[in-house]
Amino acid sequence: MKISEADILILPGLGGSSPGHWQLRWAERMSNAAIVEQADWDEPDLDDWVSTIEQAILLATRPVVLIAHSLSCIAVAHTASRLIDSNVRGAFLVAPPDIELSPDAPEETYPFRPIPRDPLPFPSLLVASSNDPLCSIDRAVEFATCWGSDFHQAGEVGHINVASGHGPWPEGLLMFTRLMQRI
Repeated sequence: MKISEADILILPGLGGSSPGHWQLRWAERMSNAAIVEQADWDEPDLDDWVSTIEQAILLATRPVVLIAHSLSCIAVAHTASRLIDSNVRGAFLVAPPDIELSPDAPEETYPFRPIPRDPLPFPSLLVASSNDPLCSIDRAVEFATCWGSDFHQAGEVGHINVASGHGPWPEGLLMFTRLMQRI
């Protein structure tokens, strides 16, 4: 599938995407991309986030591909059971936090526990860092395995956000393009 043939829904994590974040840059670059705005980025409510994601998918007029970062990866896993017969064709999941075991997981993420382990009903690619302070590489592999996601270890690149030096993140865009070619 070509990127231009899909509605790309960008799902930022806790706190939203800060200025310069790769998700914001990608949204600006892709005319068919939209950031799904949550009611509260700083004190997330699981039911509200799931409903907002589901509603954005239902409103899309073309096949949907999700681009989730951090806590939104967990939100996608929670939303998945509602998406079995939807128009979602794939998901690009970047730096899911281990909100169950990581001592650095913010307390605001606790309502998203437990992390669903059911397979996603669409193809996905999970990208993780070997030195993400919020998720060990072993746990990221576990999430990918449970969700049926392809897995890509991006190296020692932190949480793959602005703080870890990922503004435009061209390597990520190449990975996303490969996912699109696969679906």
